[in-house]
Amino acid sequence: MMIITDSASDITEKEAEEMDIRLVWLKTKFSDGDFPMKAEEDFCRFFDKLAEEKDLPMTSQPSPEEYLEFFEEAKSKEEEVLVLTLSSGLSGTVNAANLAKQMSEYDKIWIIDSEQAIITQRFLVQKAVELRKEGKTTEDIVEILEELKKRVTVCGMLDTLTYLRKGGRIPAALAVVGNMLHIKPVIELKDKTLTMLGKARGRSGGMKYLWKEFESYDIDREEPVYFGYTSDREIGEKFMMDTVEKYGLKNYKLYPVGGIIGTHVGPACVAISFVKKSQ
Repeated sequence: MMIITDSASDITEKEAEEMDIRLVWLKTKFSDGDFPMKAEEDFCRFFDKLAEEKDLPMTSQPSPEEYLEFFEEAKSKEEEVLVLTLSSGLSGTVNAANLAKQMSEYDKIWIIDSEQAIITQRFLVQKAVELRKEGKTTEDIVEILEELKKRVTVCGMLDTLTYLRKGGRIPAALAVVGNMLHIKPVIELKDKTLTMLGKARGRSGGMKYLWKEFESYDIDREEPVYFGYTSDREIGEKFMMDTVEKYGLKNYKLYPVGGIIGTHVGPACVAISFVKKSQ
């Protein structure tokens, strides 16, 4: 079975090879051209450049032809294909995959709108790889992931309001005042899109807000808790270890977040993702 995802998962080229999956790339373009993000080093360079640029870079979804190339390869081998895309609330990536399926005239392709991004999209991809190793059928994996994606949650704390202003999501005056008061927006990927949960004063206030959100759910402790960060690993590690100590977590991992979502949230962010128990 061929598993395909896109670069909004922040899975690097090297990781994709190790996992035996295929990647299609969303494009990020600054004023001087495309900025590829295929390795962790690229993520770091991206945030350096983001801080220097006046305007946000443009991001664009993969073309159907990029999916079609993989679909044609699988068709020639009569191999089944599972595609996990970035949330349809954030991008038309799933539409590109569906169009490519029609173009391929090949039936053995299953396409899942993950309804997720960054570390939760990564989690679902890694789960698919695990299930493939266990010998599950493609249909079984699709059924499991369709249920699981509804229970996955990711929340994050932004370090600054600057990038929400640049993206036109808040007025410039509000960003200036908010930054002066050290306001930290807290966001969640909910109903396929990024939504504002609230605002906190200072980084410690933001972390407490994330913990409050974590405590509000009945967590499935059989699944891992993932932590994410943009640009500053030290901040990400501190948040992770403080959370691990506070809640006695045993199963957790830390991953960097690249520029696809990082464009809109900026540097020095932290995120936490977890799986809620089945109702």
